[in-house]
Formats: sequence, C-alpha cells, structure tokens
Amino acid sequence: MGRARLAELHGVATSYDPAPGRTVQVPEDTVVAVLAALGVDASTPRSVREALDRYDGRQRDRLLPPCVVVRPGKAPRLSLPEGTALRVCPEDGAPHPRGRAAAGALRADGPLKKGGAHESGALDGALTDGVLTGGLLTGGVLAGGVLMDGVFVDGATADGLLTALAALPPGAHTLLAEAPDGRRASAPLIVAPDRMPLSPVRSHGFLVQLYSLLSTRSWGMGDLGDLADLAAWSGRALGAGFVQINPLHAAVPGTPAAPTDPSPYRPSSRRFPDPVHLRIEDVPEYAHLRGRARERADQLLEAAAALRDSVLREGALIDRDAVWALKREALELVRTVPLSPGRRAAYCDFLAERGQALEDHALWCALAETHGPEWRAWPDGLADPRSAGTVRARAEHLDRTDFHCWLAWLTDTQLAAAQRAAREAGMGIGLVHDLAVGVHPSGADAWALQDVFASGMSIGAPPDAFNSRGQDWGLPPWRPDALAATGYAPYRDLLSGLLRHAGALRIDHVMGLFRLWWVPEGREPTEGCYVRYDAEAMLGALALEAHRAGAVVIGEDLGTVEPGVREELERRGVLGTSVMWFERNYNGTGAARPLAPEEWRADCLATVTTHDLPSTAARLTGDHVELRHRLGLLSRPLAEERAADAVEVAEWLGVLGRLGLLPEGPGDEEAAVKAVHRFLLRTPAKMVGVWLPDAVGDRRPQNLPGTWDQYPNWRLPIADAEGRPMSLEELVASPRLRALMDEVALLAPRGPTPHSHSGAPGGS
Repeated sequence: MGRARLAELHGVATSYDPAPGRTVQVPEDTVVAVLAALGVDASTPRSVREALDRYDGRQRDRLLPPCVVVRPGKAPRLSLPEGTALRVCPEDGAPHPRGRAAAGALRADGPLKKGGAHESGALDGALTDGVLTGGLLTGGVLAGGVLMDGVFVDGATADGLLTALAALPPGAHTLLAEAPDGRRASAPLIVAPDRMPLSPVRSHGFLVQLYSLLSTRSWGMGDLGDLADLAAWSGRALGAGFVQINPLHAAVPGTPAAPTDPSPYRPSSRRFPDPVHLRIEDVPEYAHLRGRARERADQLLEAAAALRDSVLREGALIDRDAVWALKREALELVRTVPLSPGRRAAYCDFLAERGQALEDHALWCALAETHGPEWRAWPDGLADPRSAGTVRARAEHLDRTDFHCWLAWLTDTQLAAAQRAAREAGMGIGLVHDLAVGVHPSGADAWALQDVFASGMSIGAPPDAFNSRGQDWGLPPWRPDALAATGYAPYRDLLSGLLRHAGALRIDHVMGLFRLWWVPEGREPTEGCYVRYDAEAMLGALALEAHRAGAVVIGEDLGTVEPGVREELERRGVLGTSVMWFERNYNGTGAARPLAPEEWRADCLATVTTHDLPSTAARLTGDHVELRHRLGLLSRPLAEERAADAVEVAEWLGVLGRLGLLPEGPGDEEAAVKAVHRFLLRTPAKMVGVWLPDAVGDRRPQNLPGTWDQYPNWRLPIADAEGRPMSLEELVASPRLRALMDEVALLAPRGPTPHSHSGAPGGS
C-alpha cells in the first residue's frame, strides 16, 4: 500500500483500463522504475517510507506549490497560514494598465497607508476577508497583502483574491509569500485566458506534407518558397483560409552509416525548424555571390535541378540528405557575403530574442558535426550542456555555432514570409504548424533540456483492441515535476517559438497534456504505465501562448481518449480532429452507424483522411488493403479484409447517396471523392481540411504505420491517380483539383461562424 500511495502522490498509475470493465495491474518493477525517473526511490519498503516522509514534510513546510495557475472562474489551489503576506511581481516588472475598472482601482489619493509599489514593480497591501484594503490595486495587478480571518479555507480561495489574480494581465508572473513565522517562498504565477482564440469565420484549406510539394524551383523536396506559393495561390484563387503542414522541426542529422530519419515526428529539436526547408535563392545575400562562389553556386543549382527531376520525372524517392548536402554547401558560400547593416541588426535582434535556447541548439549542431549526433558518447564532459568542458567547447566552436544560429534566423525569416504571403492572400488563419509529441533521445532538445526529460523512459501507448503489443515511440517524456518547478518555462518557450509565424497550431496526441504512457528502457510497451500531468497548468500555458500569438489550437484526439478529456478540451477552446471514416455513433446497440452531418461536433477540424491513413481514392477502391497485404500487415485473411472493407465503403456510399451528395451515382471514383467532401461541408465543423493528394487522386499513403524500410514513408512526392509525381505548377493547373476545390469554395464561403469567440488568429 505504501508504494501505491507514493505512486499516486507523484501521478504514477498502478493500473489501467484497456477496455470497459477490464483493469490491468502495472508490474511493481515498472512502478519502481518510473518513480526513479521522477527522482523517487521506491525500491525497498524502507525507501518507500522515507520517500513518503520526505513528501509529507515538503507538503507541510512549503508555503506555495511549485507553480500557481489561475484563469477566470478557476481559483488557484492554495493553503496558507493565517497572516501570510502576499506580493505579485508582474512579468514585465511594472504595473499593467489592464483591468483597472473591473478591479475597482482601489488607490489612496495621497501617500499609501499600507503597502505600495516597489522598485521591482511588485505591489503589496492588506487583504482582509478577501477584500483588498488600505493598499494598492493598480491596473488590475494584485497588491499582495495580509491574509486574515480564514481567507484560504480547505484550499479554496476567497472571491476577492481570485478576482484580483484573474484581473492580472495574462502572463507568467511571480507570486511571493511570507508567513508570520518568517518563512518565505516564491512561485511562478501563470495567469491564463479561459479559452483559446477561435477564428471568427468558418474556413477550409489544404493539408499537406511540405517535403512532398515540389515545384520547378525546389531542390529535390518541397521548401518554404513552395509553401508561400501554395498559400498565396490557394488563398487568392480558392478562398482557402489555411494551409496545415507537417512538423518542420529540426531533424537529427544523418551520418554515412545512418541516414537522417525522414519522419517529421521524431525530431532533434521542436524548438527550431530545420534549415533543409530553406529556399536558397530567396536568401538576399545569394544574389551577391561573385566569381568562383557564383560559379560553384550555379553548379549546385544544376545538381539541384537534376535531383528534383529524378523525383518528379524518374520515380526516385525524396532524399533529404542529398538535398541538405547541396543546400549546406550553397549556404556556406552565401555566408561569405556580409550582411547589410539592416540585416545585421535584424540578426542580432533574433539572437537576443531566442537567447540561451538558440545558443544551446546551435552548439549541439556544431558539436554533432565533430562528434556525431549521439551526445551521450561525446568526450570531455560534453554530454552535460553546463559542464566546464562544454563551456570551453562553446569558445572553441564560435564560428560553427554562429553558422547554425544564422541558419535558424534564415529559416525563421522565410517562415515569416510564408505566413505573410498567406495573410496577404486573404487567409484568416494562414499557416497551421504541427507540434510533434516528443523529441529524439539523441537530439538537441534532449541534450539541452536533460533536467526536464525523464531519463530512461519512452512515450508510447498501452495495448488496446487494435494493437495487442502496445507501442513504444522512442521519445523521452517531459517530467511533470520538473516542468512545474520551472513554471512550465520550457513548454511555454516551445509553444512561443512555434507560434511566431502561425495562425494555428496542431498538437499531435493532445491527450498527452493530461497523461502519457511511459515505457521503461529495455521493457516491452505492455510493461509501461500512465503518468499524469497537471492538465490545468498545461492547458493554461497553452492558452497563454495562444492568446499572445492570437492563434487557434487544434488537438489531434484520435484513438483511445480518457473520459472527460474531449469535454475539457472543448471547454477550453481546443478544436478536435474529426476524420470521416471514424465518426460513428458507438453508444447504441449493434454496429456503430456513421454519424449524420448534423451530429458532428462543431469545434473541430473535419477531414476525410490524414497522413497516417489511406488516401481517399485508395480507401474507395480498396487499394489500401492490397498494399497492406503485399507488405504482410494484415491481421486476417485477405478475403476477409476485402469483404469488410467493401462493406464499410458501401455503407458510406449509401449514406452519401441518401443525402443527395452523390448525384453522379456509384462507380465514379472522382465523384465519390467530391461526395465525401460535400459531406464534410454539411457538418458544422469550424475548419474543413482537404488532404492535398486527395485532390488529384493520389493513392499512396505518405506514412504506413507498422512499417520501417518495407515502405518509403515520408519520402514520396504528391502524385496523380496513375502514380505520376506532380509539381506544384501541375497541381495548380489540375482540372481534377480545380473541380473539387470549386465545390468546396462554393459550399464553404468565407463568413462568420455562429457562436464564434473573440480572439481572431494572427501571427506575422
């Protein structure tokens, strides 16, 4: 019982429910391993007792929790001794003008009788029975004070304190406390909006894997110039409101022995984009190359054209490493051109703004060039980003570190240009960036942020009806206790960086804001357990950063979802993800029927398919079953799979026919693709996404889960119905694409959505 209580106190589940009415106990050694990753020794009965005593002692002695989160209508959970004095240091170090009228602007006309403003910008005063008296409440900033007469009772906060805290401007402030016995404490205070921003208009747009979108100017894979062109064209010509792309996170660089992992969901860093996405010719200094540098740049352009043609005309796969080899050499040449004064000033501003995070990322990249990307094998103490050896390495690698900082800046400027092109084309949202669920254990983030990742653990999924062995994704999880101790700073910084040039953010496996399945290193996924996160804090930090960026938030909530999670996400303004084939009524008896359009939730991004699922043409024709059969992925005989698939497709075609959405009749694949999108547009979904390959009849999935080298995951260009790769210019001219998108634009014109909330998305 002691170990179970210790686990519960640290958010570690000792059982889980893979199906209704069935509970599975977590192995004891798994619980011990997970607690150890959280810094808690539970290996013996004695260590358990000592850990419980330490926990109880900390709870008894501390004044404030590691982090305090407040939002309108949600009180912070505090329990303080009577007579405790409180102060708040605003994030910007000065009183904020917001909220004065609502808070009553309690201020003395003359000198303060009690409390006052300090040089740091912190304020204090007296708080009696939850009402601020004799102190200062300026601009809605809480003037901390003396807590009397049971203001805090059983962890509940008096209305007066809640009102004052909620009147603070949204931000990451600092709460200070001093008890009558002299004890002092401080804690990060996150003041968050209650909901995420929502777009005031219903919108439609494309979903695309950027690498697959090659134009006649690409260097072998889609780039940020192609993204800007797609956004500008689809916004102006089709009335699209957004373009959703795959994660552009920096990848772990390849080596001769191990090519770069092409998956965008297993990155080195989520904090910085990968410069492989740069359009080299759009770097201003490129035009100023002269002499031999210009001659070599022209040769690289010819090599890039050959690489592009091999993909678009000769059936070659996208080769990320080959693309980067050409671009890296070209960028080394471009870097010899001095920056203009204005460009130099902009670069310096970027360095100052991104600070330590950028310096760490760039240093990791420089060290990986010398020692390889596996940082745990680096010599001279370099595995520790704060060691004396690493300090020396920073001085020794200044030039290469600056090179990688410069690459990050160039990529940031081109992302800004793509979002600007989208907004200038009339898009209400623009770019929708994608946040992967984790990072590669050998990458830059895992090196620089070791204190907030759980060592020896991996994120995955428990066994379920679809996968009896569970899943291990090989990504280290956040430590919830370490995040709280930092005021969720690493998480907030991550979100802030991703939202710099975005109108919306998609969060992969959004259920991970509530809990994640941890798998100890060396164990099977079946031997993992759930670890809980403070969802109020995680959602609060997300709401804060989304509010600052004016960005919509979309949660990928497919698959097994804990009861209550979707409801809470909806309350907080996080849009869900609804895929047509999965939207069924599972509450009735018998087979689950497809939901009627009017039964769909409104707060969602509605799509027919995703990057992990068959294309719509492959689904309608059964090609996806044949592909999985050829690769040995079927769990039952081919005839059974074919029959089950045919029944499902026939059921959906029947629904479409009864609704009058398939006037062309059965047997016409292109008409059926139009019909399923007509169906989506009948739903109340706030966002409707069209998988760009679907618009031209592409039958190949971009990723086939369960495969590694058996299938070219993440390496295919968009192709037509015959499998012929298509350039961006050919896509734009495709009659099939225009016919589909003309209907989408007609049925989903730009206009207000009912019951939309304030906070139009922005992002530069």
